[in-house]
Amino acid sequence: MKTAFRLAMAALLPLSLTATQAQAQTAELVSRTELRICADPNDLPYSNQKEEGFENKVAAIIGQDLKLPVSYVWFPQVMGFVRNTLRARQCDLVMGTVAGDPLMDNTSAYYHSGYMIVTRADAGITTTSVGDPSLADKRFGLVAATPPTDLLLRHNLMSKTTSYALTVDTRYESPSRAMLQDLVDRKIDVALLWGPIAGYYIKKEKLPLRAAFLDPEGDGNRLDFRITMGVRANEPEWRRTVDQALRRHRAEVDTLLADYGIPLLDEENKPIPGTLPGAGAKP
Repeated sequence: MKTAFRLAMAALLPLSLTATQAQAQTAELVSRTELRICADPNDLPYSNQKEEGFENKVAAIIGQDLKLPVSYVWFPQVMGFVRNTLRARQCDLVMGTVAGDPLMDNTSAYYHSGYMIVTRADAGITTTSVGDPSLADKRFGLVAATPPTDLLLRHNLMSKTTSYALTVDTRYESPSRAMLQDLVDRKIDVALLWGPIAGYYIKKEKLPLRAAFLDPEGDGNRLDFRITMGVRANEPEWRRTVDQALRRHRAEVDTLLADYGIPLLDEENKPIPGTLPGAGAKP
């Protein structure tokens, strides 16, 4: 649940102050003999110890470009992840971070996605707004404390919502996958889920589901996020080195994201054609 956790924290970014950002480091102490990645050991589609996630693949691309072997420091993406990995100098790069995360400095974004409304292909639901009257009697699924919670509260739908855990031991549980299975099994009617997770499972497991990006509402929580890589504050040369590698392999990274079913938004927050999960699913 790595990104769900970090996105839940991102909703609080405007209120966050980080004292450690003010602790200047006088020298960049990045390893020059290997590319040391901070990652969750069991959190597909992002990463796992078998290096099957798309973040593992992107790390391999960067390592090859920089002519550095890739190594990993594994730690579950829960409270204390950054403190025990990046800040402890056990590793030098976090692959998936929200742009503006106060705990780290950020590279340029390498993808832009958002929360989605996921429904069964045979349900005939076409709305992208939680407040649409057609959803008034539907049963919702939601990962607890993630940004779409605000929409359900606004429309008095929490009593019809099943909440799935935000932080779990990912070796044994996958609440997002469980939510999608409940949707397939008709235990719920609508799932509100982070797009890369929805897209990955719909494509990989050929689930009979469709997904579309959720409409934001006024001053509610942000629903779209640019995803970057995280480095320690005051390591500008290292950040630039990673950015340059990303730029050189932009097309390769985009192809990789498509292979994993990651739905994408453009700079105007419009869906990029061909990336919506289940767009070709038959009702």
